[in-house]
Amino acid sequence: MTEDILINVSPYETRVAVIQQGAVQELHIERTSQKGYVGNIYLGRVARVLPGMQSAFIDIGLGRAAFLHIADIRESRQERAHGGHPATPIEKLLFEGQTLMVQVIKDPIGTKGARLSTQISVAGRMLVYLPYDPHIGISQRIESEAERNQLRDRVQRLVPAEEKGGYIVRTQAEDASDEELAADIAYLGKLWAIMQQQARTKGAPWLLHEDLNLAQRVLRDVVSTETASIQIDSRSSFTRLLAWAREFTPSVIDKVMHYTGERPLFDLYNVDEEINRGLSRRVELKSGGYLIIDQTEALTTIDVNTGGFVGGRNFDDTIFKTNLEAAQAIARQLRLRNLGGIVILDFIDMENLEHREAVLGELRKALARDRTRITLNGFTQLGLVEMTRKRTRESLSHVLCESCPTCQGRGQVKTARTLCYEILREILREARQFNPKEFRILAAQAVVDLFLEEESQNLAALGDFIGKPISLQVEGIYSQEQYDIILM
Repeated sequence: MTEDILINVSPYETRVAVIQQGAVQELHIERTSQKGYVGNIYLGRVARVLPGMQSAFIDIGLGRAAFLHIADIRESRQERAHGGHPATPIEKLLFEGQTLMVQVIKDPIGTKGARLSTQISVAGRMLVYLPYDPHIGISQRIESEAERNQLRDRVQRLVPAEEKGGYIVRTQAEDASDEELAADIAYLGKLWAIMQQQARTKGAPWLLHEDLNLAQRVLRDVVSTETASIQIDSRSSFTRLLAWAREFTPSVIDKVMHYTGERPLFDLYNVDEEINRGLSRRVELKSGGYLIIDQTEALTTIDVNTGGFVGGRNFDDTIFKTNLEAAQAIARQLRLRNLGGIVILDFIDMENLEHREAVLGELRKALARDRTRITLNGFTQLGLVEMTRKRTRESLSHVLCESCPTCQGRGQVKTARTLCYEILREILREARQFNPKEFRILAAQAVVDLFLEEESQNLAALGDFIGKPISLQVEGIYSQEQYDIILM
C-alpha cells in the first residue's frame, strides 16, 4: 500500500502527516518550544538514590529530575540476562553526586520526569550502535531467516576487529551495499568517540548528543519502500533536508519534493480536520456505529457501539460487522492519536467464538502496520481485549490540549441548581460569622437566572431567616462553577 508523507514547517512547529489511500494514518507534531528528548544522551549527575523504589533521580539539566529504574541500568540488565545471579541493589551501583552517561527513553509525560537508561544506543541510517552490548541483532521486520543470517554475517565482517560494541541492523539495511554499511559503522564510531571525549572533559549535567529533528527522523524512521513522495512546504527546510538526505539517506532523495501549490499542503488531504477529529471523544464509523475513546494518565479505554447500524440478516451479524470495522478504526486511531501505555478495548459482546477470533485476527492485521511496539492479548473473561502500545512521546491530545479550566479535566461541570444550593449554604455560614448590611452574589448568567426564577423562593426564605437583604449580579466572564459572595 503506497503512502505519501506531508511535512508542514513553520518557525514555531513542524507537523508531519502520513497519508494512505487518501486518509491520514499518522500524525507527528514537534514544537520548537516543546521539543522531545527521546534519544538524547546526557552526562547526568545522581541527585538522589531511592532504595525502597530501586530507582534514582538524575539531574540532566531539564529543570525536573529524570527517573532511572534499576531495570534500565546496564549492569543490572547484564546480571539478569546471565541468570542465577542475585541482582545487585541500586544503592550498591549508584551514589549521590556520581556522574554517568544516560539516554532518554521516554519523554516527560504529565507530572512524570523523563525516563532514562544507561544502556546507550546511537541510531544511524541502517544500523543502531550499541557501545556496551557486543552482539549483532536484526530488526524483527526482516522475517526471512536466510536474509537475517546473511545480514548478520555481512555486518560482522565489516565491524573493525577492535570494536567491543554491537549493532542492530535496521530494515533500511535490507538492500544496502557493503560500502553503505561500512560508512554507517564509521559514522556511528566517530559519533561515539566525540561523545566519550565530551564525557571526559565536560561537567554534568551536559547534553552529549541530541537526536534528529522531526523531519530528519521521518527520513530515517518513517520512510519505507511503500513511500511514494515526501512533500515539504518550506523552501529553506527543503534545502536543508535534501542536504542531510544526500549524506545520510541518499536512497530517498528522489522522493523528497518541495511543495509549491497555492493551497496549503495540509488542506489537500483535510489534515487539519483530521487533527480536530483526533481530539474528539467520539469517532464515527461508516456503518453508523461509533467508538468512544477515553484517555487517562495510566490507560486508554475504547468502547465500541452499534449506534444506528441495523444492517445484516440478524443482530449477531450486525455486531460482527461493526466489530470488524471497529478493529480497523481502532488501529488507525492509536496511530493517529499516538495513544500509548495500557489500552482496553470493549468490543460489542459476541457469543460466536469464530466471530471473536475473526475480529481479533482483523485487529492483529491492522496493528501490524504500526511502527510502534505492540503486545496484544486475547479476550478476557469479561469480554475485553487488553493490549499495550509503547509510549515514548506525548499523545496528540497532550501536545495540543490542556485540562479545561472550568471543569479541571473532569469532563463535567456542576449544574446551575447545584451551584445555587452551594451558594445558599455559603451565605448561611457567612451570616453566622459576620454581620454585614447586605450579601451580594456574583455568579454566571445561568446561576443568577435560576435564582430569579425557580429558586427565588429559597433565596427569599434565606434572606428572611438571616435578616439581611441578598442581591444578585451577573458576571459575564465567570464560568458556571465560579461565584463570589460580597459582604457589603
